Amino acid sequence: MIEDTLTDSAECAAELPLPIVGQPRERCDATRNRRRILAAAREIVAEHGAEGLSMNALAAAAGVGKGTIFRRFGDRDGLLHALLDDDTTALQNGFLHGPPPLGPGAPATERLEAFVIAYVRFQVTHLELLLAAQQGHAEARSPVFAAFRLHVALLVSEIDPALDADVVSSLIVDVVSAPLIRRLQTDAGTSSEGFEHAALSLLRGLTGHGC
Repeated sequence: MIEDTLTDSAECAAELPLPIVGQPRERCDATRNRRRILAAAREIVAEHGAEGLSMNALAAAAGVGKGTIFRRFGDRDGLLHALLDDDTTALQNGFLHGPPPLGPGAPATERLEAFVIAYVRFQVTHLELLLAAQQGHAEARSPVFAAFRLHVALLVSEIDPALDADVVSSLIVDVVSAPLIRRLQTDAGTSSEGFEHAALSLLRGLTGHGC
């Protein structure tokens, strides 16, 4: 019993923080419920698509009451927001603290290309979730996507200070969108590698690689 309590405490301590700086730490039982609900939500999205993610289905899959979900996440958009924040943490940590070329230590041109490749892969992997989030505007509420644009803007400023980095960064990030990827997958059968190659080709005028 003591060992189980210590294990639970260690697991709670190891829980990754949300991207919002200064957010208070959760109680261990709340942390466990959050993990269980988000894991169940990911399974539902993977098996049935975002359309299958209803609060009733989620409550049954997670083994909690609907009230627990509503108290923790507010509504379906709040749940999608939390899923996005969790699933973007790895990408955010990669460009902030990871090895180059995605992380610090590589030239800005290489870091920008590495980020765009990682972002394309993220969009393809989480396509159903991102489509649902955009329908409910949960993506717009996520501070992580603002962090993506800021990261790209800083790299663009380093590559060419004469450019309007805010505008260019928004164009780069917003062009790689879930609706566009879905349409090209459906209409043209475009693969993940095809998206990556096309995205790099668009960047080459800015980075100068391969020119």
